[in-house]
Amino acid sequence: MTPPSDTSADLIWDDDGTPRSGRFGDIYFSPEDGLAETRAVFLEGCGLPGAFAGRDHFCVAELGFGTGLNIAALLMLWRDHADPGARLSLFSIEGFPLSRDEAARALSGWPELEPAIRAMWAVWPSATPGLHRLDLPTFNATLDLAVGPVEQGLSNWTGAADAWFLDGFSPASNPDMWSPAVMTQVAALSRPGARLATFTVAGAVRRGLTEAGFAVDKRPGHGRKRERLEAVRHGTPAPDCAPADIVILGAGIAGASLARAFAAQGRAVEVIEAEEPGAGASGFEAALVTPRLDVGDADLASGYAQALERAGQLYDAVEGAVLARGVLQLPGRERDIDRHAKIAEQPIWQGGHMTVLSAREVSDHLGQAVETPGLLMADARVVRPRAILSSWLPAGVTCAPVARVERDPQGWVLYDPHGAVLRRTACLILAGGAGTAALMPNLSLQPVRGQVEVARGIAAPPPVAWGGYAIPIGDDLLFGSTHDRDDTGTEVRAADTARNRTALADRFPGLANGLEEGTITSRAATRATTPDRLPYAGRLDEGLYVLGGLGSRGFCLAPLLAEHIAALCLDRPSPVPDAVARRFDPRRRDSGLAKPSLPSDVSDA
Repeated sequence: MTPPSDTSADLIWDDDGTPRSGRFGDIYFSPEDGLAETRAVFLEGCGLPGAFAGRDHFCVAELGFGTGLNIAALLMLWRDHADPGARLSLFSIEGFPLSRDEAARALSGWPELEPAIRAMWAVWPSATPGLHRLDLPTFNATLDLAVGPVEQGLSNWTGAADAWFLDGFSPASNPDMWSPAVMTQVAALSRPGARLATFTVAGAVRRGLTEAGFAVDKRPGHGRKRERLEAVRHGTPAPDCAPADIVILGAGIAGASLARAFAAQGRAVEVIEAEEPGAGASGFEAALVTPRLDVGDADLASGYAQALERAGQLYDAVEGAVLARGVLQLPGRERDIDRHAKIAEQPIWQGGHMTVLSAREVSDHLGQAVETPGLLMADARVVRPRAILSSWLPAGVTCAPVARVERDPQGWVLYDPHGAVLRRTACLILAGGAGTAALMPNLSLQPVRGQVEVARGIAAPPPVAWGGYAIPIGDDLLFGSTHDRDDTGTEVRAADTARNRTALADRFPGLANGLEEGTITSRAATRATTPDRLPYAGRLDEGLYVLGGLGSRGFCLAPLLAEHIAALCLDRPSPVPDAVARRFDPRRRDSGLAKPSLPSDVSDA
């Protein structure tokens, strides 16, 4: 479903300060006391806070984010009544999002909600369509906000709610939010025994919920409303059965991202690495955080845009991690000039993120004469991998080579090269980059060797990529990279240094002429790619997961996809839309989900 072209809220302020939607001709909350209404209709209507008792995880979903009032009130209730260490997952859908300032004005009358409001303001999402994950760490909570049509948002969410707030505008003014199809989707995304609350008692809504599998009751209303609805999903809730013991193989960006994702969910993990953290492809002095650019596949394009947004949020929070913001992509082929223009027009990017520059503007930006236009990716980054690994990996990474993994009745067994048992675990996640191929030879991972050069004391232009790349790291210039398929050698090769210098000279002869042989240091490592150049992120078998095949997009993809795998493992909502998750499923080669395609700007190294 294509999102509407006009997603403005069309906000109107009544004389008493009540926010009203001009689009739907309805108020966002009661002018008498919106907070009291929220507490009576939604919180009490869903049996909260009583339902929190004894739960280490609770999930609340909402139709109609609006001003964020319901979520703010819920956060305060969770803070005061949840069991210690418990996590709250929130999901909400909004087709016409308010700006941060508009929401701030709307909620300004309730100082008792200030801690929750302040936390939401700090991470207020962009209005771009798609799913946005927002961290609320002071409340042990995350919010996944879907911006777009309601059926699309529900189709892309893979969670299972314990409670639902149905708070769209009235069925008469906004019928799409209350259709039988939506009620069926709500039921499918509910745990047995889930409770639902809404202000409306419209007959069509009651019938839709009943037909979808809810037991529906009218209750006394709040304020001027005589009645409201409460409903319970038929069935008996199943006990939580998330694994207590989790092992991650690999201490590069994939393993570190997984460790961070599990820690954010309150779960400790053990990370096992054959050598040392960052020993492989995550050990370079700097890394580009750039998305795959796609104009022919809407799901993939939006998935990479979401991954870039999430990676940026998380890297910005790591001290010393971000070296530079903004990366200029030069066309690799003549046809890329038109592609870049189409990419910049996609609605998946925040305003000003993608800007096509003329050849003169590119030359001014780089301080180098360039004869082609370029695409400036304002939210792309250059990061320092060591800072990220140090921040996200747990203290005491286990250094041990794992030569083989096998399943037994209790879970997964890890063996060393001599056949001795290293570890047994109920949940194993393979995140060893190219090393994963030796443990899972049927996974179709291809090694790609890449060598990178660092010219010490050479002033670099702003970050630029063209198939190769040139990145400033302090007072030095990092440039490269070679990419040689099926080559696992990690020794430095003089011939590859020459190849990298030639590639730099072809684009920036003045910069290349300034290099001096004695100032260049080199490093090589092996990445892994897949046959269709899409990553593997998901479940392979009972208790076995993989995050790999990231190619050159590891620092863009790993943070978001790690949260997806943590969600699968712990049976919690994933921030990755279902349409994207299915494309990255490692079992897709058996299900026909993959669509082999390779845009011309995609590098495998």
